[in-house]
Amino acid sequence: MRILIVGASKGIGLETTRQALAAGYDVRALARSAASINLSDAKLEKVQGDALNKPDVEAALAGVDAVIVTLGVSLGSLFKPVHLFSDATRVLIAAMKDKRVNRLICVTGFGAGDSRASIGFLQRVPFQIVFGRAYDDKSLQEQMIKESGLDWTIARPGVLLSGPRTGRYKVLRDPSEWRNGIISRANVADFLVKQIEDHNLFGASPVLVN
Repeated sequence: MRILIVGASKGIGLETTRQALAAGYDVRALARSAASINLSDAKLEKVQGDALNKPDVEAALAGVDAVIVTLGVSLGSLFKPVHLFSDATRVLIAAMKDKRVNRLICVTGFGAGDSRASIGFLQRVPFQIVFGRAYDDKSLQEQMIKESGLDWTIARPGVLLSGPRTGRYKVLRDPSEWRNGIISRANVADFLVKQIEDHNLFGASPVLVN
């Protein structure tokens, strides 16, 4: 199988690229700074492109079996209007339908969509001040994915940390269980790679925490 990873040059995207290669997948890594990806593997194709540019996305989808979206914004961008997540998802969904690629796995975060209601009372105001703009856009992104008709899974990790892949983390599907917590980027990547061929979480948006 060939996997397209959107936003593959850093963070969760880079770690997902590394783990997908280790699992034996052919990986096409799409990023504006794809040349900076410090990985070398015969199964890795680095593609420089913009997730907001339809021709770039359509070209990257050629021959792909599944897509993993790991887009992020810089800290400085959190205090300005954020449209990256929804704009890129709008382009991607249309392109996936055109190319008949059905499997979509996307990282948003705890606090996006209906998980926002599970944020603790004391965290709500600081969360809204710092992350509100980005998570409003992630909520729109989730809505678009859920209405897309694709075979989707949304991953909502808690607070991201550096750290090893342990495989020991909780996948909270039931809203009554949703809570904030910490999780390493490597463990989020572990979850994403497992979803490529696992059908059990089609149409699910679990929260991921240690």
